[in-house]
Amino acid sequence: MTGNRAAAGHDWIRDLRDALGYPLTSDARLLVTAVVTVATYAVLVLSSFPQFSVQVLATDPTDVGYAVTALTREVYLTTGYLGLALVAAYAVLTGIAVTNALALVQRAHRRGASTIVGVLPGLLAAGCASCGAGVLGALGFVGAMAALPFDGNLLRLGGIALLLVFLGQAGDPRTCAVGRGGRA
Repeated sequence: MTGNRAAAGHDWIRDLRDALGYPLTSDARLLVTAVVTVATYAVLVLSSFPQFSVQVLATDPTDVGYAVTALTREVYLTTGYLGLALVAAYAVLTGIAVTNALALVQRAHRRGASTIVGVLPGLLAAGCASCGAGVLGALGFVGAMAALPFDGNLLRLGGIALLLVFLGQAGDPRTCAVGRGGRA
């Protein structure tokens, strides 16, 4: 029994490694991952103080760089290096998860519309996990992050853990047996 658990653990680690490496297999995938990562980081940082973000962007939408820079500094000042590293890791993992989920959707589309239903929860999980702690700020609960233990870093860590579980379960989208309930 413990041998099976150990083998499953090794399989999950191998699948996680394969999922994390998948965007590196082509320039187009790497570009998609980078674009989604930058967009996710911007959304997470801008949603940390939505009133400021709205004021700056309503005045001049080209000041998005200034807003992201100023709020990156605020994230650092309120949560330290750890909080900033968690936000960056969150953004990178979301970029990888979205790239992998898009590959699964493309693969499922080639197989038939019925298998897309099996892939959509993974795509939604990647999308929902990317908003993470930023949802509180976007809903007007800016102070909620400060009231959370460890300045919300625990919530960010939980989101990262969920993304890692998703990626470890999905593995490399080129070998994932979508719609068959197992690996190819």
